[in-house]
Amino acid sequence: QVQLVESGGGLVQAGGSLRLSCAASGSVFSIDAMGWYRQAPGKQRELVASITGGSSTTYADSVKGRFTISAGDAKNTVYLQMNSLKPEDTAVYYCNAAITTLRPLRTYDHWGQGTQVTVSS
Repeated sequence: QVQLVESGGGLVQAGGSLRLSCAASGSVFSIDAMGWYRQAPGKQRELVASITGGSSTTYADSVKGRFTISAGDAKNTVYLQMNSLKPEDTAVYYCNAAITTLRPLRTYDHWGQGTQVTVSS
């Protein structure tokens, strides 16, 4: 039983900022990687940013320099700081995590419910 809980989405004006958070709970033994994806209307879901256990990060070219993914001080959390938001950032943002449990011993990709980010021009 693993759950991902997301928060922080909302409506902001272009140039504004939002901070998304994602927390994994349940029978979590380890998290191999966590990432943020987004899906805009009429577009495919795309990877925005990811972070591994070794604190290695990756970013989509479209968000480099504006977004920052980081591990939270709390256990099993990840944040996405979004600055200088643009209307094209409007999408549903999904947290994803590869999580290993012990009973059963299994690694699965888990998805959050998604949080809407809307940037007005």
